[in-house]
Amino acid sequence: MVRRPVAVLTAIVLFGEAVGIVLVNAVLATVVDNQNMSLAGMDPGVMSTGTWVMGFASGLLLLLCGLIPLLAGIRDRAPGRYGRIALIGCAVVHGVLGALAVGLVGWTAFAVMMVVLALIVLTLVTYGRREPGARAPGEDGHGRGAEAGAPAPA
Repeated sequence: MVRRPVAVLTAIVLFGEAVGIVLVNAVLATVVDNQNMSLAGMDPGVMSTGTWVMGFASGLLLLLCGLIPLLAGIRDRAPGRYGRIALIGCAVVHGVLGALAVGLVGWTAFAVMMVVLALIVLTLVTYGRREPGARAPGEDGHGRGAEAGAPAPA
């Protein structure tokens, strides 16, 4: 079964990305504060504080998005409705950022974003919803695992 390792790997990657985004925003906030830079007359202190807040908010959102596949991998169950919506939103953001990264950063950043996007989508697809009444492989009609070679109950 490949879905548990993929879900755990997706969670680890999203946790690492959360740490990375907080560190990048910390560096940007420190540089703005130390250089006393301003953009169109904005107060540098406000810009620095906004960068810190954005870094922590983005990191928190990535941590929360990382918890969803981690719990799915541990429980070996599909995420709920809101978890799926959050992962779809995370996938869309990674797709858009990947497209922007090509022009701004380069193809390596694009490739990294696409790998993360692929992991998120693979997690969503492998934990797809079952049709109502459909049985999982090896499951009898009562939600129990069927014995190999045992006749199904009538």
